[in-house]
Amino acid sequence: MITIQHVSKYYDDHPALQDLSWHVKAGEWWGIIGPNGSGKSTLLQLLSGVEAPTSGRVELEGRNIRTFGRKELARKIAVLQQEGLPQTNFTVREVLEMGRYPFQNWRGREQRDPGPFLDSIMDKLELRELQHRPVDLLSGGQRQRAALGKVMAQEPSLLLLDEPTTYLDIRYQLQFMNMVASWRKETGITVISVLHDLNLASQFCDKLLLLHENQSAGEGSPAQMLTEENLRDIFRVDTSIVPHPCNGLPQVLLVRQ
Repeated sequence: MITIQHVSKYYDDHPALQDLSWHVKAGEWWGIIGPNGSGKSTLLQLLSGVEAPTSGRVELEGRNIRTFGRKELARKIAVLQQEGLPQTNFTVREVLEMGRYPFQNWRGREQRDPGPFLDSIMDKLELRELQHRPVDLLSGGQRQRAALGKVMAQEPSLLLLDEPTTYLDIRYQLQFMNMVASWRKETGITVISVLHDLNLASQFCDKLLLLHENQSAGEGSPAQMLTEENLRDIFRVDTSIVPHPCNGLPQVLLVRQ
């Protein structure tokens, strides 16, 4: 699906990412974890094509990502940031319609009517009753659902999430991640998420890429990456790792100093 070959990114003389090689297969859900300043957001910008690597190569489906045109790339990749939508007077439905941009001609029209498709998205995300409400009147959880609806309308094969649950309370964090998981199960979309919450990463991601000091510190399953030794060495915290009582996946308990 997407391959990184010996990629480095420098801003002036400052290394943001160094000599990273990584491969993501179609349909996988990867989490990118690591301390602040370890290169997570930089990596996402390189994967989205927003930034070009200083050296190395990023390939999407075997092709250099820098060779894709804007609309062509938007039909492949969608990005959802921490604050999925800015304050705006556009309604929820209008925001979802913006997600159809990659499929519109120069007159802003499509060959097929996207209305029924957008209706189905709103039903899945419980947005139908909010469709005529301006985004700036929504709660944080509702706004992030509308943002997810916009990228779903884009019909990408790769979804990039940059700390999507940061400003959500625990209920809406779980709701959002479950909605992404349902979308993935239904369509087979590939998901790459930058996540600070290690327990959410463990519960939802198939594999984790661990970054430290702008380099890869390892990759593997949550059980392989979320170890007390790794968290002590990289995050500089003492933890106790226990299996989740429902599914056995590792859960991180912080140890008070």
